[in-house]
Amino acid sequence: MSQCFIQLLKIFLTVSSPQHQGNASFGMSVFNLGNAIMGSGILGLSYAMANTGIALFVILLVAVAIFSLYSVHLLLKTANEGGALVYEQLGYKAFGMPGKLATVYAVPILTFAFVCHPAILPMYEELKDRSRRKMQGVANVSFLAMFIMYLLAALFGYLTFNVHVEPELLHTYSKFYKFDVLLLIVRLAVLTAVTLTVPVVLFPIRTSVNQLLCASKEFSWIRHTVITVSLLVGTNALVILVPTIRDIFGFIGASAAAMLIFILPSAFYIKLVKKESMKSVQKIGATAFLLCGFLVMIGSMSLIVLDWIHNASKSEDSQANGH
Repeated sequence: MSQCFIQLLKIFLTVSSPQHQGNASFGMSVFNLGNAIMGSGILGLSYAMANTGIALFVILLVAVAIFSLYSVHLLLKTANEGGALVYEQLGYKAFGMPGKLATVYAVPILTFAFVCHPAILPMYEELKDRSRRKMQGVANVSFLAMFIMYLLAALFGYLTFNVHVEPELLHTYSKFYKFDVLLLIVRLAVLTAVTLTVPVVLFPIRTSVNQLLCASKEFSWIRHTVITVSLLVGTNALVILVPTIRDIFGFIGASAAAMLIFILPSAFYIKLVKKESMKSVQKIGATAFLLCGFLVMIGSMSLIVLDWIHNASKSEDSQANGH
């Protein structure tokens, strides 16, 4: 076990080589990617459906799934052309140190959002007999499975509580079913799922920090432990200090998810894939995808900040009336 762990560390703490032969099967890769996608975000989907309605929610969920798969397609194609299978190395090859910093700062935020894109390239590297088409197949199966799971979870949560559903679904259940054994089992299952997701997402985050701060240094267990503990402490502090999980989902979804799904993969593709001209359909599509990413990020962040300001003023007014 320790030898396998050290080998994995060597793969990620050095610049990955496209010639590295992976040994992960198709099924295992699908499971790992699904695990990377699956996170605590599933608990807020019923609340989103309550605010949009079933039809609009399904349309938005399909759109996000398609955009995410297109983003994976761009990422895999760029990895082949750019000759790098580590996320921040693509940023460095494309835009130098600013590009590397952009990915390093974006990737750690995903600890809280559990978007799968930072884990795509490490899994691609470890895929047995890998090819871009095979990895795209892994992504397609994983996204389809998670799409069905997300849709069913949101639908049944919404149909159970309708407009009374809260941003955190299990909290809503707790109000109606106190001291319920089945609810306790569900909580333990969610806790287990999120706990098992953390190592998958933490691995590329820790690698990014190592690449940024200590790329030329040898592996150190002390540094490895300090970075890991710091990331976990930061994550827990955020969860404790932020009043509602809706704020975490909204802010991270508007900022980091837009960066990882829309902006960075399309920017890498435009910069690193040289054989296609800017007038080609692929480059035009990537450019449009990039612009959509900026629009989504700016628009969503603006609306979220306005909502925070509105809620803050509303809270102050209610306190003033109370006194």
